[in-house]
Amino acid sequence: MAKPKKIGGPKQKLSPKAAARKSARDKRAANRKDRREKRADSQKKHRDNPSMKGKDYDHKDKKFKSEKNNRGNDGEGTIKEGKRKYRIKTKKRKWQL
Repeated sequence: MAKPKKIGGPKQKLSPKAAARKSARDKRAANRKDRREKRADSQKKHRDNPSMKGKDYDHKDKKFKSEKNNRGNDGEGTIKEGKRKYRIKTKKRKWQL
């Protein structure tokens, strides 16, 4: 497993071809429908609560946590986490009804 990224340094030592494929793969994952919804929801909650600057919104526990505490399923690892545990409410649009 790669070391955490340091400012100004590469996260992994990849060939240019592998780095391009990883970048495309990461972009696809970051722009999936559920990730876009979570990101938009988190940004809205930050606009509504400006005092929570520097904290992350935990969609599972539905509260703000420090970045450190919002990683790795509260110390139990990520294997128990799944998509179904991170549902967020979205508005139904006219065309979806």
